[in-house]
Amino acid sequence: SHADEVLDLSQSFHPEFTHQLFGDNEAIFGYSDLQIKLYYGSSSLLTYFGLTYSDKIDPSNSDGVKADDIVQILSEILPQGFYTNQDEYMRVLEREENKFKPFGEIINSYSMNDQTFEIRKANGDTPGFKSYHERLRTFLIWYIETASFIDDDDDKWTFYLLFHKMRKQDSVRYNIVGYMTVYNYYAYPDKTRSRISQIIILPPYQKKGHGAKLLESYYSLAQKDDNIVDITAEDPSENFLSLRDFVDCRRCATLPAFSTSNLHEGFSEDMANEARNKLKIHKKQARRVYEILRLKATDRSNPKEYQAYKNYVKKRLSLPFKREEKDLIKLQKFLKPEEYNAAITQANSQDKVQILNDSYKATEEAYLSIIEKLALY
Repeated sequence: SHADEVLDLSQSFHPEFTHQLFGDNEAIFGYSDLQIKLYYGSSSLLTYFGLTYSDKIDPSNSDGVKADDIVQILSEILPQGFYTNQDEYMRVLEREENKFKPFGEIINSYSMNDQTFEIRKANGDTPGFKSYHERLRTFLIWYIETASFIDDDDDKWTFYLLFHKMRKQDSVRYNIVGYMTVYNYYAYPDKTRSRISQIIILPPYQKKGHGAKLLESYYSLAQKDDNIVDITAEDPSENFLSLRDFVDCRRCATLPAFSTSNLHEGFSEDMANEARNKLKIHKKQARRVYEILRLKATDRSNPKEYQAYKNYVKKRLSLPFKREEKDLIKLQKFLKPEEYNAAITQANSQDKVQILNDSYKATEEAYLSIIEKLALY
């Protein structure tokens, strides 16, 4: 179609997840040669939804079984006012793109490969932002496995938007790159604890360092805010864990408490305090960062040094088993002797050793992937 010729289809990308809409099998029933098109204006995020297919199941020939109502299903997450007429969409799109102005106040800007990027801070009161966020948040469903929509009427939410600033002749365009949401909740007695809820970088901009820039920019802002005690993350995905580990390792490596000479002495209160007071890093995350930096400083060709590291990490990983044993001792007076003996036998089984070894192996692999990234910077 004419619209497809005008649109830059080289910038198209497929969703990673559709299970929230189309079930665990991620299958749409009742169509042949189905194609779903979702277009977003790269600045305004003006949305078009269309679908084509060669054949659709006829309920009269299939015992009343109907094809999935795709329009109804997608209407649950698409922003209000999305277009279904492609020609009408194309007529409106250029105007909307040209008049788009980015939301919020600039908190950072940076250059990458001679391209300029801006990070802006917005909230629910920012004029016009709510309807824009309705469009933007749909990407979460496609790219974050456990994503859900937040209540942006709650004034404790803050949004950090990353834009690609592009000059075209006499005008400037702002294309959305990604964004992050942060919830600020009460911390006793009169402080705030910030919790990162969602962060997404759109596929055309992934694997280029933009996620780290967005997170670092937020951290820099939070470090200057005396009201913020520390920063946590809500149900982090593996991708976010990796990003946060990478950024936090770079930051902690500059602290005296995390100097190489201290790393082999074990995680200390000095490390926890310095990470929290200077960088707002929560103690649990500081401990994780410590383990990564210690592995980085460990000579794995030295059996004694490497084994000492393994033992140290396994000791932490075994804590749930220790708690389980304490619980069993408490339960002893409530169990019959044969029930208690069976529980003790199970608790001391070889499965536990295997679980611990597997857990350590997975932990070390995750840590080594961070160390590889750190070596590139």
